[in-house]
Amino acid sequence: MKLALSIGYSGARMELPVTRVQRAEALGFDAVWTAEAYGSDAFSPLAYLAAVTQRIKLGTGIIQLAARTAANAAMTAATIDALAGGDRVLLGIGVSGPQIVEGWYGQPWGRPYHRVKDYVAIIRKILQRQAPVTHDGAEISLPYTGAGATGLGKPLKSILHMNARMPIYLGTGAPEMVRLTGEIADGWLPLGFVPGSLPEYLPWLEQGFARAGKSLKDLEITAGCHVQVDNDVKTALAALKPEVALYVGGMGARSKNFHKDLMTRRGFGDAAARVQELYLAGRKDEAAAAVPDEWVDQKSLVGPKARIIERFRAWAESGATTLTVRAQQDQALEVMAEAARIAG
Repeated sequence: MKLALSIGYSGARMELPVTRVQRAEALGFDAVWTAEAYGSDAFSPLAYLAAVTQRIKLGTGIIQLAARTAANAAMTAATIDALAGGDRVLLGIGVSGPQIVEGWYGQPWGRPYHRVKDYVAIIRKILQRQAPVTHDGAEISLPYTGAGATGLGKPLKSILHMNARMPIYLGTGAPEMVRLTGEIADGWLPLGFVPGSLPEYLPWLEQGFARAGKSLKDLEITAGCHVQVDNDVKTALAALKPEVALYVGGMGARSKNFHKDLMTRRGFGDAAARVQELYLAGRKDEAAAAVPDEWVDQKSLVGPKARIIERFRAWAESGATTLTVRAQQDQALEVMAEAARIAG
């Protein structure tokens, strides 16, 4: 199993853990992944990291589809890839949720399935530079011919010679989107993947594979987990609960929250409902306290070094090809590198 590092998106002040990324590269980590919500973007940090690293792959985990057109996403990814020496960018894409799409980007939630399918198809055409790009999609068309069009739109081909092999990953979790991932993506950033969960997703993936003549061996699966080295397991789990409460309680509306739905689907429905209720009432500390230890523990690697190394085996045998580490400690990277060596 390959290892990767997730640095997420920045908080109130822009912070980029360059030294930690460089240490991950020295330890043999395969990739570093950024993210975006409604603050720092996912692409800009990768451009900076391209200049201060040599080999580590540079992934967006994820860029929000509503944030930029398909053409702009292709241009930005290809520019960073060229600056980084080529074959280093992994383009991860996701739809986010209605609150951000409509509230932050001012776009309709619409039909995400068709929008993602068109978006990826356009990016592939741009990267491959086989002809001026045209696309007649269910949601996106090039040239644009809809309301307000002048009729002067012209099919164009990228001036920059791009990496036609750039892998495209999709961040998905709902059945129809996982099917689409199996059909059109090179890699998958699964929502809620934990050891033992692949059988839950596999029928959906296989339906997508069947449409494209593919199989599981054609898909990179990049799972993610928090890693925290701490002799006190309870303390380490408690430190991760506020983020769970944020996503289950606040990253979505009461009636539509993918993180709450996942927690419910996995058998923690009562706890999920309670966390959301408390969070939306402004009782954030109580919401965090209501998150079950078991829920946090199954999706993270925390505790003493020996416990982390022992529990890593389940991740190594989970079906994921890469495990992306979310950690604030350099020690956690060392422990994970050792765990990967021991697991073989």
